[in-house]
Amino acid sequence: MADVPMDIITDLFLRLPATTLVRFRVLSKPCFSLIDSSDFIESHLNHTLKSGDHLMILLRGPRLLCTVNLEVPDKVSDVEHPLKAGGLTEVFGSCNGLIGLSNSPTDMAIFNPSTRQIHRLPAELVDFPEGSTTRGYVFYGLGYDSVNDDYKVVRMVQCKGGKADELVFGFPYEIKVFSLKKNSWKRIKKVLPAIQLLFYFYYHLLYRRGYGVLACNSLHWILPRRPGLIGFNTIIRFDLDTEEFGILDFPESLAHENIDIGVLDGCLCLMCNHEFSYVDVWIMKEYKVEESWTKLFRVSKPKSVESFDFMRPLLYSKDRDKILLEINNAKLVWFDLTSKRFRTLRIKDCDSSYSAELLVSSLVLGCKGDPTEVMRRKERQAREDKIMLERNNRDDFLSKGFKLVL
Repeated sequence: MADVPMDIITDLFLRLPATTLVRFRVLSKPCFSLIDSSDFIESHLNHTLKSGDHLMILLRGPRLLCTVNLEVPDKVSDVEHPLKAGGLTEVFGSCNGLIGLSNSPTDMAIFNPSTRQIHRLPAELVDFPEGSTTRGYVFYGLGYDSVNDDYKVVRMVQCKGGKADELVFGFPYEIKVFSLKKNSWKRIKKVLPAIQLLFYFYYHLLYRRGYGVLACNSLHWILPRRPGLIGFNTIIRFDLDTEEFGILDFPESLAHENIDIGVLDGCLCLMCNHEFSYVDVWIMKEYKVEESWTKLFRVSKPKSVESFDFMRPLLYSKDRDKILLEINNAKLVWFDLTSKRFRTLRIKDCDSSYSAELLVSSLVLGCKGDPTEVMRRKERQAREDKIMLERNNRDDFLSKGFKLVL
């Protein structure tokens, strides 16, 4: 490859999946430097997101965590990660090729399945409020803050303890945000009164057991209506740049419906389930503009499923005439927007129930591993280089000092 210009090599490498590029680092020193450079990592990610190439589906279940190549469903790869323990590791969110992993609120990591690189988050204890002794529900969110070029993890904990379960005034909570760039946690203390009131109620934030939905530099959750507590659905948003909470407006006609939240084609969407017989999908074409909410399409219950408890759109096909749907955390189907017909996406050796996340092939986090470990290696290498330099200087001194003069 010595005779091939680097600009041609760069253009070629941008089209390859991250798993291949990791192997190509050993081809030569220029290739090694190119693939490890931050500019190339960013360009490769942008090219992948724009082209839609090398898309994967991350399947997660009680005893399952694997990736499936969307173009070749027979290509299934188990995901092994250093955070894996004896119990169940939660997977929360997928963003630019990274996924969030959690064994507990204090044992968390950001992981890139393509490069197998992991960044363990510093252990951050839950600061229980006075009178609270145990945590209740824990809600997570993973997102990329494009304003500050930073990956962030949001951890929200609802606490309880003693006779607090019987209180009608709600439950205390704690919100903390982790910044990958700073490698540190920050507690969010300033919360608007309206949002604060909502957190006081002790019930589930919807969307896949409380995992935030990323769209337009914000994470989103649905707070569902609950008889006797709150009369209508609410969308909570957390701005990753300002690190502030807010409420997102949506059509009033959906305020009392059975809804869930997702993202399609980069836009926030709502799935409105009508008596488990059909689902209307709404999309917000212009973020934070209530009038831009549009009913995109309707999906009737497929004959192949007994119930229609959950449905979520994942992505458009490349010709944009079909949409990949996840149904009941157990099935992936292509839905033809014109004929309204379904075609099951069959995955080799995968019969168990699972939930799915889109995953792009990227080099984010690099190929060098955990920054803390990289720093240790650099410091160790610097010490070894210093010792070697001192040894060479001593040898030179001795050789000069004992030079015989004839």
